[in-house]
Amino acid sequence: MNVTAHLQQHLVRVRTRARAIVLLLATPLAAGLALLAWRIVGLAPAVALAVLACGCAVLIAVRRARGFDHGWLARALDAGRADMDDSAALLFAPPTTLPPLQQLQRERLQARIQADPSMPAPTPWPARALAAAWVGGALLVAAALWWPESAPRTAASATTRASGAAVDATPVLQSQTLEITAPAYTGQAPRTQAELDAQAPAGATLRWTLRFAPQPRELALQLHDGREIAFVREDEAWVATLHLEQSWLYRIAVDGDTDRVLARAQPWRLDAVPDRPPEIRVRTPEATLSTYARGQRSWPLVFEASDDHGVAADARLRITVTRGSGEGITFEDRVLTLRGRGDARLTTFATTLDPVDLGIEEGGDLVAQLEVRDTRAPTPQTARSDSLILRWPPPAPVDADGLEGLARDVLPAYFRSQRQIIIDAEALLAERSRIEPSAFEARSDALGVDQRILRLRYGQFLGEESEGGARPPPTADAEPSPPPRKPLPIDDFGQSDVPAAGHADEHDHQDHDHDAPGHDPDHASGAPHDHDHDHGPQDATTFGRAEDVLSTFGHTHDLPEAATLLDPATREVLRAALGEMWQSELQLRQHAPRAALPYANRALELIKQVQQADRIYLARVGSRLPPVDFSRRLGGEREGVAPRPAPAPDTGDTDVPALAWSALAWNDAADLAALVAWAQDHPRQVDDPLALLAAVDALQRDPACADCRQALRGQLWRVLQRPLAAPFRRPAIDAMGARYLDALQEDAP
Repeated sequence: MNVTAHLQQHLVRVRTRARAIVLLLATPLAAGLALLAWRIVGLAPAVALAVLACGCAVLIAVRRARGFDHGWLARALDAGRADMDDSAALLFAPPTTLPPLQQLQRERLQARIQADPSMPAPTPWPARALAAAWVGGALLVAAALWWPESAPRTAASATTRASGAAVDATPVLQSQTLEITAPAYTGQAPRTQAELDAQAPAGATLRWTLRFAPQPRELALQLHDGREIAFVREDEAWVATLHLEQSWLYRIAVDGDTDRVLARAQPWRLDAVPDRPPEIRVRTPEATLSTYARGQRSWPLVFEASDDHGVAADARLRITVTRGSGEGITFEDRVLTLRGRGDARLTTFATTLDPVDLGIEEGGDLVAQLEVRDTRAPTPQTARSDSLILRWPPPAPVDADGLEGLARDVLPAYFRSQRQIIIDAEALLAERSRIEPSAFEARSDALGVDQRILRLRYGQFLGEESEGGARPPPTADAEPSPPPRKPLPIDDFGQSDVPAAGHADEHDHQDHDHDAPGHDPDHASGAPHDHDHDHGPQDATTFGRAEDVLSTFGHTHDLPEAATLLDPATREVLRAALGEMWQSELQLRQHAPRAALPYANRALELIKQVQQADRIYLARVGSRLPPVDFSRRLGGEREGVAPRPAPAPDTGDTDVPALAWSALAWNDAADLAALVAWAQDHPRQVDDPLALLAAVDALQRDPACADCRQALRGQLWRVLQRPLAAPFRRPAIDAMGARYLDALQEDAP
């Protein structure tokens, strides 16, 4: 036999002896107790006691045997044999997990055990304990045999109940019914149930009917807030009535006692189901904002209203028509009555409006909103749908009017032109193989001209000058210059090459000193910038151009590009777009539309950014902190600095659950009355207010109940609010800190 098998066999012998000792000690005592119980209380309790005693003995024996494991044997070998070198635990470790030195020691120990297979002695037999157990069992058996046989239990129990009933005369509940009559508007039929827990619509009438034998002196319905509703006796029945407006917990007190006749761990619940307001969904149109088409004579509207008990058959459609613009807007209201179709709980209201008959005008809106009521009595609940708007867009201005026209009408038209140039260039590339080279070059050059015109239009918003060349000085034999042509309303073809009348002699009258500090004497394009102070009206101006308006009726001392409608960041984006347009124009004029497309696309992206730019300007106002007094820094002076106590937490009404939860956690007395009042005042903050009140009631009835405290804490945990983050308080000054501050005070001049 190898060493491992020898050790395992020894462990089996030790465990068997341990189990035998426990069983020998428990058997006589269990038998004596079972026999004594049979003589005193009967056979069934005796059998139960015997089974319980045997089970306990077996459990103790198993646990006792588990204590003799490999660890016990290793300790016993180390204690009983000096040749184990306190290394017997290596005999039970897997060889593969041991390092070489420990494997060598393990082989030495195995060799020593094979030479001397003696093992530690098992647990000795407890002779005195065994003798005492058997003597005690014999005494129990003798007592059982001496004890007289008990009378039949059934007869004794019947005699006891009869005598108790005759003495106490306690009322016994014979029957119970609860009749629930819902409000008439709900359409629910009255029902009767035997359970005292009920769920009914708010406003229902509850009627209890209880029968007792013998009859009690008085009966009352106790609500959780302390109020009582007395039962009235009608013949052999007791009747009570309650109008259910809110949820309640209640108990029934018989002769002023709720813990004797109708005792119950939890009070009964009365859940009042509130009536929900109706809901309205718009089926037609799908969007709340619709656009009126000229000549449209019908605008269909379809609404769907639902309610838990029913919607009124008629509804009101409020119609509002707006006319005018700006501060002259007028409103006209009218109301139409619609009849619904379908089930009372799901009703459809449909109508078709004639916008022309209602008086919609160009630039105005037609607004419709449905108002429905439910059938609740006496005060029905109302609900309104979303406002549906039919809008007739205002007419586009024919001509741009000054600066407002530039911002509102001209810019969107410009933004669309760059996309058209890209589309035309792509179409020209697609047709290149089907047209003559001369026609291709002509169309590409025409696109370049269009790109130039568009670039000049955008350049107006940066204050750029005309691209016309410099005019030679006038001579006597020079031909008279042609009269200036009248520009188009927005100067679509750039500024005229001929200066406006009266403008050539402006610099001969007045000069302005532009060398003052902060003034830039140069134009954005690098050309010299002369300025005029003649504020009289001039003849040759372009209608709608901001530069001509300013030059006619005023003057600016800043760069022209600073007097535009765009902020500096937007001007930079527009300047980059003009650069891309210039490259696109260059490639188009050189008959290379494919090379011009990347520049044209980038110009379009930049133009879209300009279109979406914000035109609202806010002044930047920085925070001005008080100057720092450097003479007081690091001086240690604490004059005028008084310790301020930390603000106490606000113990308002919302902290009642938190205070109660903390008190329950530390087994302190919680203010349960305040908690009940809080739960009644804030029913929406609790998922199940009645469950919270039931936990409070259980704790009030048994203040020493630990399970009741834990149950109430579990209910309060759901309503606790997460506390706000608070700064950590500075720790108190210790001895070293005090010495440091004193040293600073001493060194101060």
